[in-house]
Amino acid sequence: MNLNLKISSWRIHLLMILLQTNLYNMVSIENVTVEFNGTPLFEEISFQINDKERIGLAGKNGAGKTTLLKILNKEIIPTSGTVVVPQDVSLGYLPQEKMIKSELNVLEETLSAFSNINQLKQEYETIYQQLSIRTDYDNPSYLLLIEKMNDIQHTLLVNEEDKLEGNAIKVLNGLGFKSDELDKKVSDFSLGWQMRIELAKLLLLKPGLLLLDEPTNHLDIEAIQWLENFLKNYTGSILLVSHDRAFLDNLTLRTLEINNHKIFDYKVPYSKYLVLSKERISQQKAAFENQQKKVKETEAFIERFRYKASKAKQVQSRVKMLEKMDMVSVDELDNSKIHFRFPPAPRSGKVVVEGNVSKQYGELKVLNDVNFHILKGEKIGFIGRNGEGKTTLLKIISGHLDYSGELKFGHNVISGYYAQDQWEMLDKNKTVFETMDDIAVGDIRKQLNSILGAFLFRGDDVDKKISVLSGGEKARLSLARLLLKPTNLLILDEPTNHLDLISKDILKSALLNYDGTLIVVSHDRDFLHGLTDRFYEFKDHKINEFRGSLEQFLEKRNLEQLDELEKKKKPVPVATKQTNKNIWAEKKEKEKYIRKIKREMEKIEKQLDSSEKLLNEINEKLSDPENFSDEIKNGNLFKKHEEVQKEIETLYEEWSRLDEKL
Repeated sequence: MNLNLKISSWRIHLLMILLQTNLYNMVSIENVTVEFNGTPLFEEISFQINDKERIGLAGKNGAGKTTLLKILNKEIIPTSGTVVVPQDVSLGYLPQEKMIKSELNVLEETLSAFSNINQLKQEYETIYQQLSIRTDYDNPSYLLLIEKMNDIQHTLLVNEEDKLEGNAIKVLNGLGFKSDELDKKVSDFSLGWQMRIELAKLLLLKPGLLLLDEPTNHLDIEAIQWLENFLKNYTGSILLVSHDRAFLDNLTLRTLEINNHKIFDYKVPYSKYLVLSKERISQQKAAFENQQKKVKETEAFIERFRYKASKAKQVQSRVKMLEKMDMVSVDELDNSKIHFRFPPAPRSGKVVVEGNVSKQYGELKVLNDVNFHILKGEKIGFIGRNGEGKTTLLKIISGHLDYSGELKFGHNVISGYYAQDQWEMLDKNKTVFETMDDIAVGDIRKQLNSILGAFLFRGDDVDKKISVLSGGEKARLSLARLLLKPTNLLILDEPTNHLDLISKDILKSALLNYDGTLIVVSHDRDFLHGLTDRFYEFKDHKINEFRGSLEQFLEKRNLEQLDELEKKKKPVPVATKQTNKNIWAEKKEKEKYIRKIKREMEKIEKQLDSSEKLLNEINEKLSDPENFSDEIKNGNLFKKHEEVQKEIETLYEEWSRLDEKL
């Protein structure tokens, strides 16, 4: 049966848009190659990011993880290949570090992320005016304007002005800002806190694809847990680089590994990827060995019977087989890693350090009569919200900060201190070797090259200037300096920042085998797990001792918070008849009020169903101008569309208000 289908040009155009949406409803990297000075970083890599995926990006430092994020964010143009990002997919990129130059306060700077809202409103009005007077319905640009207007309308609905400030405050509180800090200038905060503001802006904008480069580097444990829960419920896709194994395992379901200029795709979280990656290499080696065995046997047959006429056919067959054989290659893992042990700790007294100290800066009180004692061989964790005084107490114990109160050290205590910003204090004009040689004394100077080699500084690397080193290289060099003298008290402030996962594991192993005393500040749950056996929690200028694992501490803290909430919710009643009568009456009144709200919500829901059905009918008419040209020409249909849309918005607002009451 022949069907005579007459399809107008605007319908064809609409069909093409729909097909494109279905085909490219994802971000894709296609055969991308990146070279720097002729040296390849990536060679024809390809992968796709689908809707609502959570992907971890793995690979050693220098493999190209940050570069890949910048390629997706269009900051770096690949040497060849294509990056396909649909027009309706917005991108949000959080770099490892970014200084904000702003005179605004914290809340104002955060809300500046929505500076385009007014511009979108004006654009919406302009498009509305154009559509109301245009009659060229077959023109593809007409349909594109309708599509654009709907996109803007959706964005404006999501970002209602009266909700923006409330949402901003919630996110900032979740990332660790106290309510009284939101009025302070951004410039008053450190780089780490400024990065939290940048992260808050991204989370509020809700881009279709979040590109996060080490988002937990500047967060404490509480803020990491909040971010983890936020991202679990995020509506878009996420591609992230992180050296926090627990964060990756709890959030991601897919891992992309960058190895030897290639991409390997695993549909599993990070820890499972490690197992599968090793299995893949083992399978490749087995396949390679089997193939090589077969090749040798075939070559031996060819060589033996090459000149025998009776075997000529078999020889030629095997020659062709070798020519057509796809040779198996083995993707060797990069096994370069730091390897070291701390020198044996000199003997010290049983009590290493104890004190009762206070510290304040002008009117700002940081520590108030904090009591602590640390015994020989203990491994102590300092945990708590950033800004509560952890680093301050470390600096006091290490002798880098004055204080009031009393501080006593035991017999023969020799400390080594790794500051949170230790690597930033290195002289940028000196070389790697000079940086070590400046503080080395005695026979240890003869071992400098060996120590540097253990931290992956080999050959010409030792002559590199500090100014050209990456964050990870500076962190490794700062750790290497700790080996230049034997210590029996190690004081480490965020030692894992900028270290890759392998280096973190090796540092943890070295600390577990260290026979001295350890005090460590870290927000990395996986790093602290099994390393520390006692904690001091910093809160409200005081410290509280906890004996046990980090998991036990977190569990207990959560239970205590719930207990406190329950106490607030359940005041102890006075057991009298009058009280019971009042409670009964109050309960009845409350139930009556709830029923009333539910009836109102049901009524609104029915109105919403009716209004949304009407809006769909109007949209169908607008997309079919040939059959409804009169209604479109006189502008009544556009006016009706606007009225119904506003009615739906009002109904949603009323429903939300009642839902909050309920």
